[in-house]
Amino acid sequence: MDVYDAVVIGAGQAGLSASFHLARLGVDHVVLDADDGPGGAWQHRWDSLSMHDVHGVADLPDAPAPGDSADRANVVLPAWFGDYERTHRLPVVRPVRVDEVHGDGDLLVVRAGRRSWTTRTLVNATGTWTRPFLPYYPGAETFRGEQLHTADYPGPEHFAGRRVVVVGGGASAVQFLGELAPRADVVWVTRRPPVWRDHFDENAGRHAIELVQERVRAGLPPASVVSVTGLALRPQEQEAARLGVYERRRSMFARIEPDGVRWADGAFERADVILWATGFRPAVGHLAPLRLRSEHGGIALLQSGADVQTATTALRDPRVQLVGYGPSASTIGGNRAGRAAALAVRRYLVEHPLEIADDRALA
Repeated sequence: MDVYDAVVIGAGQAGLSASFHLARLGVDHVVLDADDGPGGAWQHRWDSLSMHDVHGVADLPDAPAPGDSADRANVVLPAWFGDYERTHRLPVVRPVRVDEVHGDGDLLVVRAGRRSWTTRTLVNATGTWTRPFLPYYPGAETFRGEQLHTADYPGPEHFAGRRVVVVGGGASAVQFLGELAPRADVVWVTRRPPVWRDHFDENAGRHAIELVQERVRAGLPPASVVSVTGLALRPQEQEAARLGVYERRRSMFARIEPDGVRWADGAFERADVILWATGFRPAVGHLAPLRLRSEHGGIALLQSGADVQTATTALRDPRVQLVGYGPSASTIGGNRAGRAAALAVRRYLVEHPLEIADDRALA
C-alpha cells in the first residue's frame, strides 16, 4: 500500500501554493484536481473579466502573475497556471473529483469513484466556486424569464435590451451592475445596505480578516471577506454610478412571479432576467465523514500566530489543513495559507512518526 505524506485536494491558487511549499520541504504528496485542465476557478470566470480586473491578485509563490492587460483572465491565467505546474514539477493528477475522505486508524483515505489514495495528512483547497448559493423564494419555479447565478454569467452582451434584477450585495453584484448599465435596464436588490469605502489600507484589511477569523475560531460558517471590507467602485463603474444604478431597492422582494418580483407591500418590478450574485459556500462536503464541523455548522481552525490568514489546521483533526477557507479565502490569503499548511503538515509528520513505516517499506 502506497501511503503519501500529504494529499492536496484542489489545484487552484491555494492548492498550488500548498504543493509548491510541500515540495520545497521535501514532503511526498499528490495534488488531486477535479478540472480537466489547470487554472482553478479562473478558467470558469466570465469572458468580460480581463487582466485589468485581476492584476496583482493572482500571484503564486515565487511567480508574479501576468501583467495588466485587456486580455481575458479565463484564458491567460489557466495557461499561466499550467506553466507553473510544469516549471515546478508539481504532482497534479486530473481530472479527479473526490467523493469523500474518511479516517482509517492513523491514516486518511481519499476516495474518488473506484480510485483511492491513502495519506498521513490532508490539505483541502477546494474553494467555493463549485458551490454557488442560490436562495429560494416562493414562486421561483413560475418565473418565465431567465435565472442565472454568478457562476453562469455569460457576459454583458447577453443582457442587451433586457430588464435585469441583480440580487446580492457583494463585489460581483457591483461589477455586474457596472457592466450591464450601459446595455440593459437594471434594478439592484440587496438584503442589507452596501457599505462603501473610499480608502482601504493594510490595517483595515487586517482588521476585516480578523473579523472573519473570529467566526471561524468559534466554529461558525465563514462570512465573505468583502462583507467586512466594504465595496469600492472601480473607474469602469463610475459611469454606472452616474446613471444611478447603485441606488438599490431597500428591502428584498417577498416572492417571484412569472413576469417579475413582488415585495410584501405590493410593489412590483418587471424582470426578464434575475441575476443572482448571492455568493458561494465552501466546497467541503467530501470531508463530512471526518466530522470536522462544530455544532454551529462551521469548521473551527487553530490559530497559532498573529497572522490570522495562516490559521489552517482543523481543530477537530490536526491531520487536516484547510486553505482558501475562512480568513484565507482570498487570493493573497491563499498563498499565505498554502505556506502555513505545508509547515503544519511537516510539523505533524515529525511529531507523529508513522508506526507502520517498516511494513510500508516491505509492501
